Amino acid sequence: MTGINATNEQIAIRVFGGPSALIEYGGLTFLTDPAFDAPGEYPVGDGRVLTKTAPASVDPADLGPIDVVLLSHDQHPDNLDHSGRALLADVPLVLTTPGGAGRLGGTARPLAPWATIEVPRPDGGTVTVTATPAQHGPDGCEPITGEVVGFVLTAADLPTVYVSGDNASLPVVEKIAARVGPVDTAVLFAGAARTPLFDGALLTLDSAQAAEAAAILGARRVVPVHFDSWGHFTEGRAALVEAFTAAGLIDRLQLA
Repeated sequence: MTGINATNEQIAIRVFGGPSALIEYGGLTFLTDPAFDAPGEYPVGDGRVLTKTAPASVDPADLGPIDVVLLSHDQHPDNLDHSGRALLADVPLVLTTPGGAGRLGGTARPLAPWATIEVPRPDGGTVTVTATPAQHGPDGCEPITGEVVGFVLTAADLPTVYVSGDNASLPVVEKIAARVGPVDTAVLFAGAARTPLFDGALLTLDSAQAAEAAAILGARRVVPVHFDSWGHFTEGRAALVEAFTAAGLIDRLQLA
């Protein structure tokens, strides 16, 4: 996907392919899951590889200063790759799972589900970042896929933004909606990712589930990410358009 410029009141979001999106919120720049390496095969252990099929639409050197990285997890190269790890060295705050923060060190700070952190804004206010649960596969997947976290951004004068991370569970979405919903903008990791790891079970939301998640969250805008640029995604742009159209939510879907 070539970048998305989706503007909703004060909230600008640009998507660069894969899971990487730049969110301008409260005068701060938040970057999700930085993954900017070239196409190719990337090992994930036990002789398995993930295949990147398309480059990102931006060079990380052209992003400008990043205030916060929202990193759903550090274990998989389609969410954090070599160039992404290099980028973290120049970011003053990286929010991620407790295990990921321990592995990464540096400016990485752990956020367990429902923990919060206040990030100072240039105007003297704050943005509250709340960690949310995420389930990267079928029930019981955590010992294999590991910890994953999502995020909610809130501020007194701004719409709420939810970033799902790699989540495949609608019951998890229901818990989040009950606690923080409705949200204004949902950045949903979609694509119906599948690998042989769980006999083809979903590792991220499929398109129909993404539409259902939008309805559960009461989201006024949905910016899908992580549905292209990798071979293990089984549904792309066309499937998202079809699913949101069928659900009567196509007006909420923001695609380039």
